[in-house]
Amino acid sequence: MKKLVITGGNKLNGDINISGAKNATLPLMVASILTAEKLVLTNIPHVADIATMANLLIDLGIEISFDGNHSDFGNQGRAMILDAGKINNPVATYDLVRKMRASIFILGPLLARVGKAKVSLPGGCAIGTRPVDLHLKAMEKLGAEIDLSGGYVEANVKKSLNNRLQGDHIHFEKVSVGATENAMMACSLAKGESLISNAACEPEIIDLAKCLNAMGAKISGAGTTQIQIQGVDQLHSASHRVIADRIEAGTYAVAAGITGGCIRLHHLEDWVMTGFKEDLQKAGLIFNQISHDVVEVSRNQEFIESVNISTHPFPGFATDMQAQFMALMTVANSVSTIEENIFENRFMHVLELARMGANIESHGKVAVIKGVKKLTGAEVMATDLRASVSLVLAGLVADGQTTINRLYHLERGYERLAEKLINCGADIKMIY
Repeated sequence: MKKLVITGGNKLNGDINISGAKNATLPLMVASILTAEKLVLTNIPHVADIATMANLLIDLGIEISFDGNHSDFGNQGRAMILDAGKINNPVATYDLVRKMRASIFILGPLLARVGKAKVSLPGGCAIGTRPVDLHLKAMEKLGAEIDLSGGYVEANVKKSLNNRLQGDHIHFEKVSVGATENAMMACSLAKGESLISNAACEPEIIDLAKCLNAMGAKISGAGTTQIQIQGVDQLHSASHRVIADRIEAGTYAVAAGITGGCIRLHHLEDWVMTGFKEDLQKAGLIFNQISHDVVEVSRNQEFIESVNISTHPFPGFATDMQAQFMALMTVANSVSTIEENIFENRFMHVLELARMGANIESHGKVAVIKGVKKLTGAEVMATDLRASVSLVLAGLVADGQTTINRLYHLERGYERLAEKLINCGADIKMIY
């Protein structure tokens, strides 16, 4: 099993290219199901979750190829060409789905395109139940009949609808990015008008709407809580560049702040970090937009200010930045609190950070962090994607060596993380 060994104490200074957003790429890949023509996606990140989704789509019959010479390729990420001319097998088996919760995204597009789908209930990081009921209720509202048995979701469009979903008003009881994206894709080919209310507003939602509209969909209101969709008979080919990964950008911003260094983040528009940038600034980080797609991050003082945060749907503080912010607060000047309102079981990194000398107490969904002057290197274990990178951040400032086990979590969502940090002066070794 791979291990990451970090010797802390180096200030990070340098340049980092921000990859395309994993959380945007996954539904965009699935959107290829909606058309028999080719979809070209550029700025694709090289992470394990993308490979997992590609294998799932290939099993459905979709042809996937890569083009390193595409006009939008540049020095960042390959272009992915997806051709769903034929859907041979609208079934996603447990072996393919168990690795990633985002596999449920295929449910809506398959129902919209071929009128049926059989999808194993998904797996993924152990950070909460994240039930799929919102996805299923949305599909039922559009005219799907759902059967749950044997660990599978089996869905079919009602015969009375002639194999085509029917537009309707979908109101989510709880804000869900994934369910909003699934409903958007399904409604794009549904007959008539649809309204999605209490919709998620994340940048990834806007990015998916842009791609679907480029394919011929008629979507308005993305980025607000009310999304209107006029269903069309078919979608066509398109080319779309994936938005920059705001969570990766935030993670490296914390790396600059926690080490007292200065990192320039490339291929990034400053607004993408809305929702957590303000709290990082309160902690003492400076963000300087030095060109249209380069943001310089540094720290404006000797110490890190303690800041209280609560995670909420966008534009609130992103739950995917909670663990990284906690790592920053472990060496802050006072006491801070973090309230996790999105997922249960997302404080599993607390015990691992405590092994490094962090002073943290968690009670239910609230963690209280008393900043310490120094963390100490230790052997720790990653428990999920964002928890794993919080340990990396802590290791960058800890005295001595920190050894991080179970790196497959990191590889799910961060492209060449060790390499990018090493290029900025971090002392990191990979042990196989």
